[in-house]
Amino acid sequence: MTSPLDVLTAVRAGDTGRLPALLAPLDRGLRRDLLAGLKKLRAELRASGWDRWEERDLVSPALLVAGAACQTGAAAAASWIGGRDMRRRRQPPVRELIEVLADRDPRWLGDLAHRLADRPSTSEEDYPLILGLVRRAGCPMPTSDGCVEGWATAAWSGRGKLIDVLRRDPHLTAFVPRLFETPEPVTTLTWPSEPDGHRHWPGALAGLAAEGLLDRAALLDACTARLLRGGAALHLKPYRSVLEALRPTAEEERERTADWIALTSDAPSPVAGHAQQVLARLAEAGHVSPARLAEMSAAVFFRPEKKLLRAQLVLLGRVLARDPAAAPELLPVLGEAFGHTDTDVQERALKLAAAHLGDDGALRAGLVGRARLLSPVHRARAVALFGTDAVPGEDTGPYREILPPPPLPGPLAPSPESVEETVVLVAAVINSRTEPVEEFERALDALVRHAHRDRAALAAALRPALADRYWLDPARRRHYTHELPGLEHVAAAVLDARPSGPRPQALVSWRSDCHHSDAFAARHARVAEAACAITASTGPLPFLLATPTFTNGTLDPHALVARLAEYARLGAVPGPVDFAQALLRVRRDTSALPQADALGTPEGRRLAAWLGGAGRPATVTRRTSPAGRHRHGGDPGRHVLDTGERAVVVEEFPAAFRELGKARKAAGRCWDGEDPETLIALLPEDRDTLAAWSLPGVTSCALDDERGGTGILPGLASSGPAGPAGLALHLAVATGLGSRHAEDRLRSVDALLVLASRGELDPVRLGADLAGLLELGTLKPGRLADALRTAAVSGAYATIWAVLSGALPALFTGSADPRGAGELLETAAECAEKSRAVAEPPAGLDATAARPGRSRLVAQAARLRDALHRNREAAAVTAG
Repeated sequence: MTSPLDVLTAVRAGDTGRLPALLAPLDRGLRRDLLAGLKKLRAELRASGWDRWEERDLVSPALLVAGAACQTGAAAAASWIGGRDMRRRRQPPVRELIEVLADRDPRWLGDLAHRLADRPSTSEEDYPLILGLVRRAGCPMPTSDGCVEGWATAAWSGRGKLIDVLRRDPHLTAFVPRLFETPEPVTTLTWPSEPDGHRHWPGALAGLAAEGLLDRAALLDACTARLLRGGAALHLKPYRSVLEALRPTAEEERERTADWIALTSDAPSPVAGHAQQVLARLAEAGHVSPARLAEMSAAVFFRPEKKLLRAQLVLLGRVLARDPAAAPELLPVLGEAFGHTDTDVQERALKLAAAHLGDDGALRAGLVGRARLLSPVHRARAVALFGTDAVPGEDTGPYREILPPPPLPGPLAPSPESVEETVVLVAAVINSRTEPVEEFERALDALVRHAHRDRAALAAALRPALADRYWLDPARRRHYTHELPGLEHVAAAVLDARPSGPRPQALVSWRSDCHHSDAFAARHARVAEAACAITASTGPLPFLLATPTFTNGTLDPHALVARLAEYARLGAVPGPVDFAQALLRVRRDTSALPQADALGTPEGRRLAAWLGGAGRPATVTRRTSPAGRHRHGGDPGRHVLDTGERAVVVEEFPAAFRELGKARKAAGRCWDGEDPETLIALLPEDRDTLAAWSLPGVTSCALDDERGGTGILPGLASSGPAGPAGLALHLAVATGLGSRHAEDRLRSVDALLVLASRGELDPVRLGADLAGLLELGTLKPGRLADALRTAAVSGAYATIWAVLSGALPALFTGSADPRGAGELLETAAECAEKSRAVAEPPAGLDATAARPGRSRLVAQAARLRDALHRNREAAAVTAG
């Protein structure tokens, strides 16, 4: 007769197929005893290390089946089957589970099926098991989100055409409505497929509706309801595809007029465009009242998509041409378009009003107030339509630039004074995914200080807080080498947790040719030096010299002089790496030079020399990559920056820092990565060097589909010594303004505004950089226009005009890609109007404005030309 020991032996052997036969003879009492043994085995596998992964993979399926068979309650069985530790990224053994549970009451099986369906983390992969349980129980099918996903995947991967699989499915009507209710579309619904393909969901659902197996009206309502719920355009695409596959009749579309109006107001652009087309058909057929059409138009005119606005104005024009009596209800809504940022939209709306306004005084009075929002370029036409009194004259008062206040680095909080505060801070930094510069520096200095005062007391308080770290576990310490990351390296030294694993190769052996890995090596060397000093016979350092005094990583030179004086008083020898980092962080303020020299110590003399000129940053030179000789149609070009050698760093600094001082040729995109704050804190006074090293990553954001390369720019703009920003930072900001992704453009805009607010921006240099990048093809004019418009509307119209005035000739007389040039000219025209700029037209502007046709480029060139002319006339009148 089978015993629990036999079952345990089969489980340990991973013999899942034998379990149903072995478990069948066991009564409740034997199964209870067996369950205790299975729980012990599960706990043993949970506690085992990674070196037993093969055993866990072998045993887990059998353990899951045996444990499920021994559970008495459905809740306990669902909890056991859903245990992630026994799943190992795969489906449970369905056949064996169904077999060992086959003798249970149908209500118990139904309860288990529904409990498994309610487990979000596993219900999708458990769908085959849930389906088998439902068949045996004869209960309703659960339709949780996970089950919907599992059902859709099973149907999509079934034999034959999708429509045939669905036609045979007994749960079709239960699951189809749920396809439109999940938080995100089920996976297979988003997979591409040809409309006439065998796996096309929209076609299959439309076909089943045509056969009467699905309620067509319910499907249409579900589609529109899901679109109205909103979401990303990509998430809504499958539901719009279903709607289009159903091909609603004119009557079905008319019944949902309110839904289409709501979609034109709030839905993503593709969905709103579809709804607008439906409403256009209905309106031209006379099925949309003027009041409803006005409601729709008001919603559309608040949207930013110019294509939708222009289509709406065309629709209004057609309706008014067919039914002039609708003018009293439709014309007032044109006032919303008068305030749109696109002057072309304003012009179209103004023309439409002029064509249908007639002599209706009430209509005219209703539009007069909104006419004040029209751009100055339309003032003459507005005066002709509404009268001089209705349209205010141009503002001739002085323009005031509004820039954000310059960010000021705050003082770094002092290191914790008590052991308890130190332990809390150290544990927080070690347990965080990142090590923020401020917290890291304070925690590192606090560890060194308290180890110097009373290492035993610090260790006693620190050990319980870090008890879960693997390098404190004797059984796992063999995996710990001498290269623990970051603050853990110093904490391990405090706790005397020495490595017992094999010593790895030297740190420099895996460096890539990149500033990120060099920065990591320098940072690690400082940590390793502090840890070594703690365990050295001479005792720990009293404190660290390189701890910043400001949150951006900068070190005040007077504070460093005071620290060196205290070292001299204590007779302590500075750590070479720590002192090297202090020099790289110290603000190069010559007022501290005499005090540094007066210390009379080697470190004091080195500091005085550093402040006196030895610490000047590396030179940065620019060149153009060979790809830059290709014009649009070929590969876009790149400006690259090389940095020169810092002889003092190469010759006098510790080995870990020498790579940072060597001459560096610009390389390609770096993949090592390092958070920007840590990199800036390494060289906070050398922002142009960091900008030069970071330029390849910024350029990848403009030319490739990379993200995040501009993350360092705002920090660089707000750091460094006072004074004009250098060549490298200007070029990096210029390149970042043309990034592909909006978040990268916004970071570059932030950097530009910070430089402007600090008085460190050179608009002429930035404009020349933009012109060069446009000619090379590195930047797309449309993306650049979006970034500069964002900067301008913050209140920096004069700044952005000063930048653009130097970049525009590249669009007129250079070889820049003309696509998107109209948008850039539109931004320039708006800045010139708002800032009342008085300047000569950029080279090529008059010729571009005089071209035949009314393309956007020509229209905006004429607008800019006229704005500059008006500004000069107004300035002359004021001066006279």
